[in-house]
Amino acid sequence: MSTKEHGGEAAYKVLARELRQAILQRRYVDGTRLPTEAELADEYEVSRQTVRRAFHDLVAEGMVYRVPGRGTFAAPRDGQYLRQFGSIEDLMGLSLDTQLEVLRPLRRKVDIDAASRLRLDSDVVHTVVFRRTHEGDSFCHTTVHLHPAAAAALGDVPELGEAGAVSDATIIGLLDTRLPTPIAEAEQSITAASADQTLADALGCTVGDPLLRVDRIYLTTDQQPVELAINHFLPEQYSYRVKLRRSTH
Repeated sequence: MSTKEHGGEAAYKVLARELRQAILQRRYVDGTRLPTEAELADEYEVSRQTVRRAFHDLVAEGMVYRVPGRGTFAAPRDGQYLRQFGSIEDLMGLSLDTQLEVLRPLRRKVDIDAASRLRLDSDVVHTVVFRRTHEGDSFCHTTVHLHPAAAAALGDVPELGEAGAVSDATIIGLLDTRLPTPIAEAEQSITAASADQTLADALGCTVGDPLLRVDRIYLTTDQQPVELAINHFLPEQYSYRVKLRRSTH
């Protein structure tokens, strides 16, 4: 299995993602030792430096810990569900170990603000509301507004058409396989919000509790916005990672 070529993505990032997914799928349960740098380098046909960089990212995320002279181990989760989001692939990876529960099925509606943000000529969007759960615990409430073309691509998906339907799907994962051009990037903003009654009921918190509001507009490779997702997270269950570099100019 080689990670050297993956759409131009650095090999260490590909390896880190695959190891992350293996941990989330519990192929390495709490405290289990992962393969050595040499073993992974041989399996994935990469250098040990590549493996070391992948482990460095996973340590920073709290997914693994390293013991000098003994190896790298899957970190205990302590019953807390914490996800790290730093790429489109991370978001698609929610299907690995979480469930989508539809609160309001996909329906056509007029929403001037959402239509404007999706750069539509009309005020009509298609909206679905759901929450994500992990082992029965709610951690995110999401309202998704879709471009009409994107909604048409999902019109026959039964998981989105009935209140109470539960699946392991992600909207961007579904769209990525059904649109003529794949999703390539997301524009994201993060702000603070307080829970209203609807959010409190969905997330199991108290009205007025602080939440993180994360808005994402997903664009295809031809720069067409196809989805606006408005997410509200319990702050103790959300982590965002990004690398900042100084300009060399």
